[in-house]
Amino acid sequence: MEKDPTKVRLSVLDQSPVSVGSTPADALQRSIELARHVEALGYHRFWMSEHHAMGTLACTAPEVMLARIGAETRRIRIGAGGIMLPHYTPLKVAECFRMLHALYPGRVDLGIGRAPGGGPVEALALKRDRNTKMLDDFPQQVEELQAFLNHGFPNDHPFSRISVAPDMPGGPDVWLLGSSMWSAAAAAEFGLPYSFAHFFSPVNTRSAIEAYKRSFLMSTCRDAPEATVAVGVICAETQEEAEFLHASVRLLQYRIRQGDRSPVAQPEQALRELKLLGEPGTAAGLKTEEGEWPRYFVGPPAKVRSDLEQMASALGLRELIVNTIVWDHKARLRSYKLLAKAFEIEAHP
Repeated sequence: MEKDPTKVRLSVLDQSPVSVGSTPADALQRSIELARHVEALGYHRFWMSEHHAMGTLACTAPEVMLARIGAETRRIRIGAGGIMLPHYTPLKVAECFRMLHALYPGRVDLGIGRAPGGGPVEALALKRDRNTKMLDDFPQQVEELQAFLNHGFPNDHPFSRISVAPDMPGGPDVWLLGSSMWSAAAAAEFGLPYSFAHFFSPVNTRSAIEAYKRSFLMSTCRDAPEATVAVGVICAETQEEAEFLHASVRLLQYRIRQGDRSPVAQPEQALRELKLLGEPGTAAGLKTEEGEWPRYFVGPPAKVRSDLEQMASALGLRELIVNTIVWDHKARLRSYKLLAKAFEIEAHP
């Protein structure tokens, strides 16, 4: 049976959140469990993010986690959402993801971004040469990465003699990730699929997606543009329960703005802290939602589906990437299950 081409496809971005009362090792094991869970539910992709020196998020090396997750799953696409390219040489990234492609052919995505995945001190510590200013050569890095993956160097280029092992047919699908108008323009210029981090920065979502599509279509020598957005979602049986679970994320967002990278708090504790901060007043540092859509879509399944489909329709998207952070891992699994059922996606036994 052919799939309905108008139906919105669901994927997952996991950040290995660390909850109060658990360890980073627990968070990584839960990411593996989550990957198996959403594959069985019929989700299309499972991406892992890269963050450094954060008590909140445990995954510092997506490529390591993907090697394990690929072995624990059979169908779902696996990928980085994403690799922070300025920290690495394009050749090393190409080698890592050609390894993953060799292990799991036809299933690997390589999302790349230029954000540091941490603060300025962490970015400095990741530098090999600390005596020079960090170069802003991301476009050149992207070009070199694509050339390594696609045997794209001119014959007279010294790197044309390098065979990126393991060399075999095909390769990972490269995506460009971002949360700005710059990233939208860059994705169009490179002819790459584009994923916008709406859950991180919701202000320019429509402008970025529309600019990407418009700029991409100006080039007639490429395939059609492919875009998606990553959104926060918390599904529960009732609106009250979903909002209760959401308190942990609301506090987390406030803490991150203050430079606090503590683990995810229990909802009860989060509500107490938010009350002390004077929610919803901005004087205490809490910000009201900006942008056309909220960062997190929160509520019972039918409401969340309706809101997400409205967003996808407005932006002309056929896929949404869902990011869910709650304190209780069982509630997180349940949220993804409720969402899959609401969207009637085909489950895999």
